[in-house]
Amino acid sequence: MKKWSEKFRKNTGLSPYVWVVFYILPFYFIFHDSSTLQVAIGIAMIIGYFISYVLTFASHGWIVYVGASMQIAIATAMSMLFGYIYFFLFLAFFIGNIKRKAAFITFYVILLVSTFSTSYYGFIAHSVFITQLPFVFLSLMAVILLPVSTYNKNKEEMLQEKLEDANKRIEDLVVLEERQRISRDLHDTLGQKLSLIGLKSDLAAKLISKNPNQARSEIRDVQNTARIALKEVRELVMQMRGIKLEDEIYRVKQLLKAADIKLSLTGPIHLPNTSLIAENFVCMCLKEAVTNIVKHSEATACSIHINPTNTDLEITIKDNGIGFSGKKGRSKGGGSGLKGMKERLEFVNGSIKFKEEAGTTVVIKVPNNFNPSVENKELGEE
Repeated sequence: MKKWSEKFRKNTGLSPYVWVVFYILPFYFIFHDSSTLQVAIGIAMIIGYFISYVLTFASHGWIVYVGASMQIAIATAMSMLFGYIYFFLFLAFFIGNIKRKAAFITFYVILLVSTFSTSYYGFIAHSVFITQLPFVFLSLMAVILLPVSTYNKNKEEMLQEKLEDANKRIEDLVVLEERQRISRDLHDTLGQKLSLIGLKSDLAAKLISKNPNQARSEIRDVQNTARIALKEVRELVMQMRGIKLEDEIYRVKQLLKAADIKLSLTGPIHLPNTSLIAENFVCMCLKEAVTNIVKHSEATACSIHINPTNTDLEITIKDNGIGFSGKKGRSKGGGSGLKGMKERLEFVNGSIKFKEEAGTTVVIKVPNNFNPSVENKELGEE
C-alpha cells in the first residue's frame, strides 16, 4: 500500500488522501434534486470510478486503456446526469501519465471531446453549471493543460534518467580506459626490466660459486636495472598527474641532444585552448615518437612543428632517418608503442598519421575542448 501511495503521489503530485476529499463533492450533485434511483445509480458510478481509477494506476498494459475508457464513460455519464464534470480533472492527471505517445494523443483527444461536449450539454440541461461558471471554466482550462504538462514532465524525467544512466556508463568507461592505460604503461615500463632482473638473478645464482667476480657484476646490473625501473615508475606516476607540453619539450631537447640529433622546434609550447587531459595524452605520444626516433631511425635531425588553432591542436614530428621500411625500422602501424599512441589519442577523439618521405613524419591531432571545471575534476590541480 505504501508503494502504491508513493507512486500515486509521484504521478499526481498530491497525496491519495487529498484526492479522497474530491470524491465527497459528487455526492452533493447526486442528492441535489435527484430521485432514489438516480441516487443509487450515482453512488454506483462514484464507487465504480474510484475502483477503476485506483486499479488502473496499479496496472500495466491493456488494462490501463480499458480502465481509462471506463473512467471517461463514467465521467461523461456523471456530467450529463448530474452536471458534475470534475471527474474529468482526475482523467486529466491520469492521461498525462500514459507513456506511449499514440495512446496519450488518442485519450487526450477523447478527453477534450467528451469534456467540451458534456459541458455544452450541461449548460443547456443543468442550471448548476451557470451557478458554478468560474469553477467550470477553470476545470476546462485544467483539462486542456494538465495532460500535456504532466506528459511533458514525465518525458523530461525519463530523459533525465537516461542521461544519468548514460553519464554513469561514460564514467565507468573512462575508469576502465584509465585502468587499461595504466596497465599498458606499467607493462611497457616494468615488463622488460623485471624480465631482465629475473634472468640476471638466475645467472648470478649459477655463477656465485663458479665465477664470483662475474656474479658480482651481474648483481650490480640487477641493482642498476632496479633503480632505473623505480625511476621510470616514479615518472609514470608523475605523468598520471598530468604533463604540460613545455615540460615534455624540455625533456625531448635533452634526449635528442644526448643522441646527437639536431632539433628544430617551431610553434608555441603554451596551449591555453587545449584541455589538460588532451595535452597529457599528446605529450605521452610525443615522448613515444621521439623515443622511436632515437632508438630506430638512425636520424641526424628532427623537426617538431606545433600548430594550435581554435578548434584543434596539431603536432608534426619529422626526422631524416631510415623510415619504417629500413632494416632497423618497424612495419608501418606495427609495434606496441605505435598501437599505444593510437589508443591514447582515440580516447580524446584524436588521431595519428604516419608518412614516409625522406624519413618519417608523424602527425598528431587532437580537438580542443577547453573546460577548466572538467579538467580539474578529472586530473586535479596542484
